[in-house]
Amino acid sequence: MNPQEIVSFEPATGAILWRGAIGDVDAEVDIARGAWAEWASRPLTVRIETMRRFGNVVRSRLNEFADRIARETGKPLWEARTEVEAVIDKVDISVSAHNERTAHRRLEGALGVRNALRHKPHGVLAVLGPYNFPAHLPNGHIVPALIAGNAVILKPSEKTPATAEMLVECYYAAGVPEGVVRLLVGGPAQGKALAAHDGIDGLLFTGSAPTGLALSRLYAERIDRILALELGGNNPIVLWNPTDIHAAAVVIAQSAFTSAGQRCTAARRLIVEDGKQDAVLAELGKIVDRIIVGGPHDEPQPFMGPVIDNRAADLLQESFLGLMMKGGKPFRRLDRPVDDRPFLTPAIIDVTDVPDRPDVELFGPILQVIRVPSFEDAMIEANKTRYGLSASLIGGAPSLYDRFWANIRAGVVNWNRPTNGASSNAPFGGVGFSGNHRPGAYYAADYCAYPVASSETEQARASIGIGLRDP
Repeated sequence: MNPQEIVSFEPATGAILWRGAIGDVDAEVDIARGAWAEWASRPLTVRIETMRRFGNVVRSRLNEFADRIARETGKPLWEARTEVEAVIDKVDISVSAHNERTAHRRLEGALGVRNALRHKPHGVLAVLGPYNFPAHLPNGHIVPALIAGNAVILKPSEKTPATAEMLVECYYAAGVPEGVVRLLVGGPAQGKALAAHDGIDGLLFTGSAPTGLALSRLYAERIDRILALELGGNNPIVLWNPTDIHAAAVVIAQSAFTSAGQRCTAARRLIVEDGKQDAVLAELGKIVDRIIVGGPHDEPQPFMGPVIDNRAADLLQESFLGLMMKGGKPFRRLDRPVDDRPFLTPAIIDVTDVPDRPDVELFGPILQVIRVPSFEDAMIEANKTRYGLSASLIGGAPSLYDRFWANIRAGVVNWNRPTNGASSNAPFGGVGFSGNHRPGAYYAADYCAYPVASSETEQARASIGIGLRDP
């Protein structure tokens, strides 16, 4: 393998999908720095219209784009199409968010003084993208950043550079100057160099909590830079007196196993009342046994594809075995139907009796069951995590949901809905190790520009009425 290039493999087949040379960090930053001021000086209407053209370009390439995502991530083609549609929808959402959260405002003051509020772009923003949504999640940073007038350097995951390349091609086809959006191909070394580069004005990151923690330490003495972190979660579902066992089981399966569990909002822990778990587990087992695991273009379409690569599958199998060795009781095992490929079957394991359960994000199709004696204990268990991204309550009366909402630590709190049911029309982010209080999605506009308050008048009028000696 050439150490000067990145190679992308199809998880489902192991075939080479794409290869490209590793980029030059200094060169990409220099190009972006030379281009951003002219882009920022263009009227807002021009930047918005360019983004609308971008949405149309993506729409015209929807099938091709979905095929690229499906092959590179392994996710089913139906799911890859939903990701491309989210890329398109992000334009209108970002325009609305910009107008609402960072609009220019003027207020008339006394004696003809105007009080103005405007927003300025930061300059050059680096975007580090993840592999699970290689188009949608970086695009969720890039579109609002471009509308605000920033230039962007996208460093995608080394596991999904081909999707990022197509995304950048669509920006160019829409009329975004090539200097304003730059693609930096590379691995961890290039990501670290970009994050630490003196030529960027901020970093927008979606990925794991350990990497987010390292970035926080890197930026501890760089208070002049914006840092927005969208991190993972050890997300709980609390099941309490559901009225429809089948519907509850479907919501649990959707939460835990969509995208092969490779969503930051995926349910990792199912917390149930002790003695009442058998009915829902039996129903959940029936659903899991029917779930099709397969390649992205298989027919009938699978519910789940593989995880991203063999290394990820190996680590998940080791984690599942570790829970078993500590006393976990498997209800559905984590099997590997194809020896040399990263396909995994949905797994469910009761970890109630596991001491010192590890508070980690197992980024795959593993659901841990915890039995508790009371709702108060359920809330304690749900909050027993450093993370705080998403949480759901299934069942219960409105008064119980009110208690749940008031006491759960999470940025996305749902009722009788999956943990991964987050709307792009709302802010998205978490607390604790799930983010740094800079939510994305609808609120991404907040970290793509900074507010400038002004007091203005066309002619200076001033006097000092106290504290001066007589002339």
